[in-house]
Amino acid sequence: MKYLNLFAVSATFATICVPIATAHESDGGNVTYATDHAPIGVMADHRHNRGEWMVSYRYMNMQMEGIRNGDDSLSDPDILATPNRFAPPANLRVVPLDMTMQMHMVGAMYGLSDRVTLMAMGMYTSNDMDHRTYQGMMGSTELGEFTTETSGIGDTTIGAIIGLDDGMRPHDQLNLSLALSLPTGSIEETDQILTPMGTTPSPRLPYAMQLGSGTYDLKPSLTMRKRVGQISLGGQIAATVRLDDNDSGYTLGDIYEVTAWATYEFTPSVSLSGRLKASTKGEIDGMDANIMAPVQTADPSNYGGDEVTALLGINLAGQGSLKGHRLAAEIGLPLYRDLNGPQLETDLTFTLGWQKAF
Repeated sequence: MKYLNLFAVSATFATICVPIATAHESDGGNVTYATDHAPIGVMADHRHNRGEWMVSYRYMNMQMEGIRNGDDSLSDPDILATPNRFAPPANLRVVPLDMTMQMHMVGAMYGLSDRVTLMAMGMYTSNDMDHRTYQGMMGSTELGEFTTETSGIGDTTIGAIIGLDDGMRPHDQLNLSLALSLPTGSIEETDQILTPMGTTPSPRLPYAMQLGSGTYDLKPSLTMRKRVGQISLGGQIAATVRLDDNDSGYTLGDIYEVTAWATYEFTPSVSLSGRLKASTKGEIDGMDANIMAPVQTADPSNYGGDEVTALLGINLAGQGSLKGHRLAAEIGLPLYRDLNGPQLETDLTFTLGWQKAF
């Protein structure tokens, strides 16, 4: 039930925006195509003509609930039987219940030439995680529940998209993106917790609740898009490579992703997309000496793993007086998860975005 609001937002979005997008389609010489961009969850997929600007806003929501180790689901008793890296106590005593991550991303792109587009993106992130604490050093007596929250500026990305195609087919592109993530997000966030002994200190929170990586990260990608009639096909390989250790003594795991999509164009203004994404993420290297608690998220080895996600999206392109405006949404559900657990598992992702080219 907790995810129905996101699906309701998507349905309302489609109901309201499809008539708007198609309202001016009769202006034959003023038509833009919804299929000329990748689904909204794909970054750095397209370039712009010389002198053209594009501004964008994306909202992304990730819902996590339930704990998984490898591809096995775990119960509270399973977690309480898991050794605590920071003993005593000997086993874990705090169980994460669910987590919501929300990201607000504001971006800008500028066509330096027909082949090179500059880009920048800033981010505001908010996280909240619910926990259940068990009393004392052992046993299964519940002490209570608590929630930790963090919010603030995340990491900032700057870079360039370079066209590798011959530029003769405007609906087909092959683009190389070279970007750098700057460590503008905090890695020293704190909040009040409930310990197994009943105290309520405010220590530094585990890695999942921090707002940035604390490192400079290289983010290359290679994207291909091809249009065949009313169908647009595309694919992207991308990576996030951490270039150094952060000031707290650790490095988040590198990320490697591959995604492919197909989009069907009902009209130039409206298309639906289906996408598959596979990703692998490494464990955290090193540790923050200020993060030690009898909870799985405090252990840097409980991060990363392999995931496959299926995503469905709607893409709308404004026509006539609305030319240049784009609206899009995408919902993702997991197909496969093999996690370096125990970890909270991602159950749903939702992305809603607006873009304006001028």
